[in-house]
Amino acid sequence: MSQRIPEDLQKKGLRRRANADVDKLTAHRGMATWGETLVPLGDFRQAVRKSGKELTSAERLVAVKDYLEASSDDTLIEGPFSKIIVFGGVYSNSFALHALLDEAQSRRPDAVYCLGDLGGFGPNPETIWPLLTESAVRSIQGNYEESLAGGRDDCNCGYADPRDNHFAEISYSYTARNCSSEFKRWMGGLPKRRRVRVGQRELLFIHGSPRRINEFLFFSSTSVPFLETLLDQERCDGILCTHTGLHWHRRLPSGRDVINVGVIGRPANDGRTEVWYSVLNDEGDRLSVEFLPLAYDYQSLASAMRREGLPDVFVETITSGWWTTCLEILPARERAASRF
Repeated sequence: MSQRIPEDLQKKGLRRRANADVDKLTAHRGMATWGETLVPLGDFRQAVRKSGKELTSAERLVAVKDYLEASSDDTLIEGPFSKIIVFGGVYSNSFALHALLDEAQSRRPDAVYCLGDLGGFGPNPETIWPLLTESAVRSIQGNYEESLAGGRDDCNCGYADPRDNHFAEISYSYTARNCSSEFKRWMGGLPKRRRVRVGQRELLFIHGSPRRINEFLFFSSTSVPFLETLLDQERCDGILCTHTGLHWHRRLPSGRDVINVGVIGRPANDGRTEVWYSVLNDEGDRLSVEFLPLAYDYQSLASAMRREGLPDVFVETITSGWWTTCLEILPARERAASRF
């Protein structure tokens, strides 16, 4: 006859096994993450010593203190609002911008915000200027506006891959040729950040990240501790960004929010011809974040792109919903979700 084990002894046994499992899972395996690759920890440390700067214990403490120091930002706070619409990356897509402004009229937000990258990729960039101003869209500068207004030779998109940069050069050169000097000056006068109060929450609106206008914050490769640190540094309750072209939302353990609002200039690499924008609502104890698909006349956009002689691979993205360029910047998980 089997003997029944007392309940308290069962719990102790389960705890011991659980602790053993945790020790096994958290034991260091002698490997380090280098980009998307695991390499021996010794090789990683050797490479760091060659390319990095070795600090004393005292210097390291100072460096950490400086990094964690809250930034000083005298940007005026807009609002408070109860409901706002936010989008990024127009990419000269006046057809999608028309559709979004129509939806804004029916949804009746307190304000509409654009987080930059007005030009690039699409045709006839000047057509979006009156749409933004006449509809009182509150915009900030992206890397495109910064480069166009400053007379730069490239978009400062942040790409490293030669293929990505090849198509970025085509896109930027076309946009620069087809934007008037008046439009470029207007873009240069846009702020690079805004602070917006939704309910009781103070939100920071930037293009790439608070650190760099062209920094890519992807969902899979941006850690929670890093995001919490950014929010601490910026003394805000949430950060809204764009630049990656892929929308996502993360509610942090602190209760604060980081939101990539998506773009309306091209699809989100999801096989859909619709594009995406964000609606934020104050719900008292929390911030409601909703991503909404936006249908628009993508066939007319594709026709206009062909008339302007833009690359066929750009048109294919519009008509298929799958990216054909700017893929090399994607982290492994986001690239795995791609068609190409």
